[in-house]
Amino acid sequence: MVSPPPLKLLFSTRSYIDMASELAALGPFEVGSLERKDFADGEHYMRVTSSVMGRDVVLLGGTVNETDTLEIYDLACGLVDGGAHRLWLVIPYFGYSTMERAVKAGEVVTAKTRARLLSSIPLPGSGAQAVLLDLHVDSIAWYFEGNVRPTHLQGRPLLLDIIRSVAGDGVTSGGAALDFVLASTDAGRAKIVESLANDLRVPASFVFKRRLDSGGTEVTAVSAGVAGKHVIIYDDMIRTGGSLVGAAAAYKASGASRVSVVATHGVFAPGAVEKLRDSGIIDLVAVTDSHPNARRAACDFVTVRGVAPLLAAYFASQ
Repeated sequence: MVSPPPLKLLFSTRSYIDMASELAALGPFEVGSLERKDFADGEHYMRVTSSVMGRDVVLLGGTVNETDTLEIYDLACGLVDGGAHRLWLVIPYFGYSTMERAVKAGEVVTAKTRARLLSSIPLPGSGAQAVLLDLHVDSIAWYFEGNVRPTHLQGRPLLLDIIRSVAGDGVTSGGAALDFVLASTDAGRAKIVESLANDLRVPASFVFKRRLDSGGTEVTAVSAGVAGKHVIIYDDMIRTGGSLVGAAAAYKASGASRVSVVATHGVFAPGAVEKLRDSGIIDLVAVTDSHPNARRAACDFVTVRGVAPLLAAYFASQ
C-alpha cells in the first residue's frame, strides 16, 4: 500500500492567521507553530517551533504594509535556514502594485524593488515559488528574480461567482444574462471586464475620462447603453473609492437603475467605505478577503468572500 505524501507545513503572518486557518481546513496542510514577541522598542521576535527539516512549507501573507512585508521576508529566511525542502510564498495581496513603472524621471518602481527583496530569500533545496493573486498588472510577476519562481493565480472563478451572486435574479442558473451590464471604472480596465463579461454572456461598458489641469479627472462618455440596467462595476482593487464613485455617477447619469461594485482586493483606505456608502449611488460592494482590511470592513454594505477555497484548489493541483 502506497503511503500518501506528507502534509505541507503551513505558516502565516499575523495579518493572515484567519485565512490560514480556513486554508488548513480545506487542504493537505499541517499548521506550523511559531513563537512571537514584540519588544518595547518596536522590534519583533520570531521562533519557528515546528521542525521544518525536509518539509514542503507554505508561508501565507500579503505585503500590505512595511511590517508585513518584512515579516514575510524574515520568516521565509528562517524557514529556509531551518531546512525547508521547498517553499511557497502565497501572497494574496501584493502591495505597491500600482507603482509598477516609472512615469516621471527618478521615480522608484516600488513593485519591482519589493519583488527583488523577496527574490533574495535563500533558496531551499527544491526551490521556491511565489503565488500571487490578481495582480494589478500581469508583468509584475516577472519582477521576481532568480531564486523565486512566480505564479500569477487568476481569481476569475471566484469573481464570476461573486458577480453572479451580486446580480441575483439578473442571471439564470445557466449563467445567461437577463438584465445587467458589467462595467469598469475606465478604459484601462476594459480588457479584463470585457473578458469577464464574455464568460457571463453580458454586455460590457466602460467610461472615457479626461485628465484636468488640477490633476483630477472627469468622465466624458459611457461606452455602452446602460439605461434601465443594473450596472455592476468590476475593479481589481478599492483603495480610496474616488474613481469608483466617479464612474458610478456617470453610469447612474446615463440611466442605470442600480450600481453595484465587485473587486478582488478590498484595501479600503480610511474613509473609503464611508465615501462609497455616502455617495448614495452604490448599493452594494462585494470583495474577497485577499487584504485583511476587507474582513474588518464587512457589514451590510460590504460583503466579503474568502479566497481560501481558491488557494486550496491550487495546492490540490500541485
